[in-house]
Amino acid sequence: MEKKRIGVIGCGQWGPNQIRSFFFHAKTRVVRICDTDAGRLAANQALFPGIQVTQNYKEITQSPDIDAVVITTPVSTHYQIAEDALSHGKDVLCEKPLAIRAEECDQLARLAEKNKRILMVGHVFLFNPGILELKKLVRAGEIGELHYLHAQRTNLGPVRQDVNAVYDLASHDLSIFNFLLGAQPKVLSATGKCYLQKDVEDVAFISLEYPGNVLAHIHVSWLDPKKIRQITVVGTQKMMTWNDLSPSGPVEIYSKHVEKDPYYHDFGQFHLLVKEGEVRIPFIKNTEPLKQQADHFIECLLERKKPVTDGEFAAQVVRTLEEIEKILKASRA
Repeated sequence: MEKKRIGVIGCGQWGPNQIRSFFFHAKTRVVRICDTDAGRLAANQALFPGIQVTQNYKEITQSPDIDAVVITTPVSTHYQIAEDALSHGKDVLCEKPLAIRAEECDQLARLAEKNKRILMVGHVFLFNPGILELKKLVRAGEIGELHYLHAQRTNLGPVRQDVNAVYDLASHDLSIFNFLLGAQPKVLSATGKCYLQKDVEDVAFISLEYPGNVLAHIHVSWLDPKKIRQITVVGTQKMMTWNDLSPSGPVEIYSKHVEKDPYYHDFGQFHLLVKEGEVRIPFIKNTEPLKQQADHFIECLLERKKPVTDGEFAAQVVRTLEEIEKILKASRA
């Protein structure tokens, strides 16, 4: 079978990881990479011999020797590049978020459908083995009915200039929550501050509500002493945590809950009982999420199937990001 020919646009912080994923993939061949920085191109060409380089992205999006385009440029450029690629018959894998505005995401999704092209967005944590385990446990009713979710995603940097910490970091947790619950939230509140740059929030606290009376909270920051990637899921029967940096295993299941005392008769008795139990750490095979994402993209290309993280899913995430941004923008005044 002939290998799919890939072009990668953007060789900054994340680009080389995508180049690696497809360069060493058995079913793909990276033909050409693009960046405005000649030094980055030279460095990547040295790492991945045989790759052509260009500083003009249209030599990838409009080239007949490219089957699929991988976009890892700043968010503000996603729409323009993806639109050009889809218009010229290319399948597209674009880093998250797909665009700044949900309307642009919708337009790209419609264009992909019209041209019968694959449009996939790099919400890479949906290919994380720990998150997939959470999804399986939630779907199986392991923890009972959900009460709430809490996500914390913090570190000291890296500080971006093209988008704030909400678009950069909270987009991950929104995609995870939407994936786990199979639903979209309404934004209850959001607060953030621009400590390092004007009009660019580097810290934010977001409160959401999902259907079924499920609350969710997200804390993101570029200005924190600790790198934390953690989610807590609380249900009526059990509780779970996902910690992407845990050495013992990413998922822990706590057999803890609170229930009403069946022998409660009057207000003079305490009727809520705390039930303690064991903590279980399931075995989860350690596979690289980026490789799993690349495998899924190639599977979609070959079988012409709808990606898990398609344009519609991406637009739902961006729609919530826009709501949060409106609240934060109003508070800056």
